[in-house]
Amino acid sequence: MSESKVIVITGASSGIGKATAEILAKDGAQLVLAARRENLLQELVASVESLGGQAVYQVTDVTDVNQVEALADLAIETYGKIDVWMNNAGIMPQSLLADKRIKDWDNMIDINIKGTLYGIGAALPHMTEKKMGHFINISSVAGHYAHSGGAVYSATKWAVRAISESLREEVASDNIRVTIVSPGAINTELLDSVTDKNFQSNFTDFYNNFGISADRVALTIKQAIDLPADAAWNEIIIRPTKQVQ
Repeated sequence: MSESKVIVITGASSGIGKATAEILAKDGAQLVLAARRENLLQELVASVESLGGQAVYQVTDVTDVNQVEALADLAIETYGKIDVWMNNAGIMPQSLLADKRIKDWDNMIDINIKGTLYGIGAALPHMTEKKMGHFINISSVAGHYAHSGGAVYSATKWAVRAISESLREEVASDNIRVTIVSPGAINTELLDSVTDKNFQSNFTDFYNNFGISADRVALTIKQAIDLPADAAWNEIIIRPTKQVQ
């Protein structure tokens, strides 16, 4: 069970990260919460504690490897171990390649890909030492299906899947589990990162019609964590029932 496990969550201040922290808190998990908005992290710590969990937080920009390493250090200093590291921070700008939104491209690569790599690099030595652990890396259905306007976002989420599968093979002998979670239309703040207003309007309509609560993904993540240590859900796609792609 998730009880007494030490679980690090990036992108924890809202959406899937926040919902996961709160559902795990009910099992008494010890949480290390990271995001860029300190006020929301403070509110989440209070919520976790009211639900029966324990939590500390650190303002963290996952594009800064030193800040991510410091997050791992906080987990070790506070709780003495890292059982689960959840790479959840991500953004989803959408635009046509012809528009050359270079800043958006760079931000997606830095957060979605490099942030995941930095998290793995920070936690892996601690898990390898104990011969146990669990990485949960958040991809997307866009990591399985690409469309016009989503080229770079899909590329970053495909990369998360490729990194995760390579990691799985690398650490299997050390009893470390790797789970890829690919959500579909989940109602979070992710749409706020869509900088092209035409695409944002289309996505808003789609999510209003099909989107489901982040709690659904959080429950799935909890179930993956709660599996006996000799088994792993390696890849999960979770969509609203009515979503086709």
